[in-house]
Amino acid sequence: MKFTKILVLLLVLGLIAAACAGEADETTTTAAPGTTAATTTTTEATTTTEEPMAEVGSAENPVKVLFVPSVEAEVITTGGDIMKAALEDATGLNFEVSIPTSYAATIEEMCASPDNTMGFIPGLGYVLASNRCGVDVSFKAVRFGWSVYWAQILVPSDSDIESIEDLEGLTWAFPDTGSTSGFMVPSLMFAEAGVTPGEQVEAGGHPQAALAVYRGEADFATTFFSPPLTPDFDWAVGDEPEIPDDIIDSCAPNEDGSKLLCGPEDAQWRVLDARASARTDAPDIIQKVKILTISPEIPNDTLSFGPEFPADVRAQIEEALVAFAAECDTDDNCAWNQSIGNQDFYGWTSIDPATDSEYDSLRKIVDLLNYELEG
Repeated sequence: MKFTKILVLLLVLGLIAAACAGEADETTTTAAPGTTAATTTTTEATTTTEEPMAEVGSAENPVKVLFVPSVEAEVITTGGDIMKAALEDATGLNFEVSIPTSYAATIEEMCASPDNTMGFIPGLGYVLASNRCGVDVSFKAVRFGWSVYWAQILVPSDSDIESIEDLEGLTWAFPDTGSTSGFMVPSLMFAEAGVTPGEQVEAGGHPQAALAVYRGEADFATTFFSPPLTPDFDWAVGDEPEIPDDIIDSCAPNEDGSKLLCGPEDAQWRVLDARASARTDAPDIIQKVKILTISPEIPNDTLSFGPEFPADVRAQIEEALVAFAAECDTDDNCAWNQSIGNQDFYGWTSIDPATDSEYDSLRKIVDLLNYELEG
């Protein structure tokens, strides 16, 4: 199409040039009144051309990789740069890592830049973005074999809170109003229980919400729950979400601070819920903050693409991400585990293809609560 337009323009310019007998300007000749002499006026011909858009993935138009601010920004920045380098090496494309200020801002960015954005967004964010402008899901997270996760309610270990009903009127800390496990699903749980929390504290992230309870800034918090890694890797749906009482006192970060472990060395449990991300600031958080209950299963968070993202470029990125994650099959120190697989980042141990219909359960929640994402 561009070649055809250029050809037509050249033909037109050629005809103008021939008509003007080699002159560069368009000329008209008129006779002055009462004379036979001719006067000539000259008008310069002008043309306007529109600059073509740079191709997606070029240096002038890099692919925007968006991460929701659910954990520490420094962790996302460091891990995001590792992913950026891996994708650029694999595809030859250019990428730009960005952390919008909120879940809502992430969705707004994907809808405002529909042809060059990809976003690591939770299930709720995906549903809202899909409903709003047609954002399309590609992959879902896998965490230690689980393609689902849960919301959890955290309370002080020494409190008298024993049920959801006991939360009536109490101060609630949550990560962000756009968080699926931190806000949306708990909101439904409270509605079903007839509970109205009191003051609300938007903490800015899951570990920050857990720390609000630890520090006495909130009576309870809602965050994500991932099952603990048991010594036999046998945690199952319906099992107690909390670490067993007889080893809670032993829970502490390991020597290099990379994990939160409980129990004797030959039979250790590893904490993987949001409290583990707060271990640096609160190494005794398991002793001070306990799980009251968890929610029903939630579809895992997604990698999604803007609604007008070029299909060929998307296919390149998808192939590169699968290969990037697969490196960890043989190398625990792989770059993936230093990026989005880092347990202080999003903790994706792998990825699986996802379909839009898998998130229909969240669409029903959105419709039931008439939920709209706040900026």
